[in-house]
Amino acid sequence: MMETVALGLYLAISIALTVWVAHILSANGIVFLKECFGHDDTLARSTNHLLVVGFYLVNLGWILLTLRFGRPPETVADTIRFLSSKIGIVVVVLGAMHFFNMNAIAKFGRKVGEWLREDQVRSA
Repeated sequence: MMETVALGLYLAISIALTVWVAHILSANGIVFLKECFGHDDTLARSTNHLLVVGFYLVNLGWILLTLRFGRPPETVADTIRFLSSKIGIVVVVLGAMHFFNMNAIAKFGRKVGEWLREDQVRSA
């Protein structure tokens, strides 16, 4: 019984955390993406949406895969340790995904921004 409660709490907290982080990153990341993509609103919004979908897929996949890991809790204290370990791993993965995405976008965005500026110079 304790294991079922712990797993339910793990899923609820981890999925809610993933949705919240995706929303925050999406809402605030659009400004960064517009700057990276030479103020091309369509490209920035499209990229933002694709990043959110990828973020959900990777993180929800990770959450579901890790359901099977860990010793089932038998007491309330075990449940707290179980949840803190599992949710802690989810938080670290969310943070790693964020920094990976920011690094990739910054590198790719600079190149796209340069291409867009070169096109603008050529067409002027």
